This record gives sequence, structure tokens and C-alpha cells, in this order.
Amino acid sequence: MSFGSGAESLFVYGTLQLPEVQLDTFGRLLSGEDDVLPGYRLEWVEIDDDRVAQLSGLDSHPILRRTDDPRDRVFGRVLALTPEELDAADEYEVSLYRRVSVQLASGIRAWVYVGH
Repeated sequence: MSFGSGAESLFVYGTLQLPEVQLDTFGRLLSGEDDVLPGYRLEWVEIDDDRVAQLSGLDSHPILRRTDDPRDRVFGRVLALTPEELDAADEYEVSLYRRVSVQLASGIRAWVYVGH
């Protein structure tokens, strides 16, 4: 996937893939490509932020936990965002998440939201 100059790569695996969440968060639908994050697994957490829960329609959201086990893999999509859209994603994610840089199976370096 070729991103333009200044674009940020974001690996999404949960509600940021939903069209209604993208429209509300970024003001547009984002295209992306399938990718895989090795060494992580999905868990579920309760979301107590009413805005986020209402927007996604879910009380529980997936969250990544690092395992460093190459057999653990999370499937998702890598999106190209402007720096402003990445800031909007930071605002969407609740305090249970933090943004870290990872290397995807494709070799792309991307941001991803993981559990603390």
C-alpha cells in the first residue's frame, strides 16, 4: 500500500473499521488493505464511554494484548490517515487504549491501539 507524503498508517482491528464510526470520527470512509499483526491477541473490555458505545452499538470492544508469541496473530486493515485524522482517532479511543508503533506482517510500520 502506497501512502502519500505526510500520511500516517493506522492498523485497525475493531470498531474503527465500522463505516458509521469512520464517518463520525474522520468525516469520511477510509480505504485500506488487509494486514496481520503478529505477536498480539484480542481480548474484550467493557466500554463505559457513552458516546463510543452508542456510536459502535457495542458495550464491549476488542483490545490488543502483546504476547510476543508468533502464533498469536490479529487480522485487520491498515488505513492511510492524515495527521489530523490520527488525532481524531486518538480522541475516539477511550483511556483503556494507548497508541504504539508496530511492524505488520506486510512489513508496513503502523500505529495501533493496544491495552495499557
